[in-house]
Amino acid sequence: MKLVLQFLPWKRGLYLSIGILAILIVLSFYGLYTNKFYFFKFENYIIPILSIVHFGFLYVLKFKIKEQEVADIPMRNMEYGLYIIILVYIFKLFDTLFTLMGLEDIENHFIPESFMPMGIFISVLYLLLILLTLLTFQYRKQMVGGYNFDEINQIDSWE
Repeated sequence: MKLVLQFLPWKRGLYLSIGILAILIVLSFYGLYTNKFYFFKFENYIIPILSIVHFGFLYVLKFKIKEQEVADIPMRNMEYGLYIIILVYIFKLFDTLFTLMGLEDIENHFIPESFMPMGIFISVLYLLLILLTLLTFQYRKQMVGGYNFDEINQIDSWE
């Protein structure tokens, strides 16, 4: 883990997470089977809505590291929300992989040439996002500190 932290400093990791999130927001509207974008399907808005929490946590983490502040209750709550959002990312990863593996079931239908490359690209992005999110938690532990529940109630960081 130390090798990864040396190879990928916190700032580069945060910017990489932001870039991958932005690409996945756009690709959440993409249909693998049709090679078209769909903006009127409710399920396509799940990742953009959940990424608001992810972007918020990245912003708070960057602020806390730059200002050398300690972790507080809102940051803890955002991180706990991000634990749940990681499960959604894992679900989307497996959903994309199952779609790719189901290619044999639909071989009689017209499948665009971009089906496999885009599916692999989306899967890799979800995998990288999951790993970078876990790495972000490690950055928080090392640079901001842990959540000390005895002292956290006495700190009012919103003043």
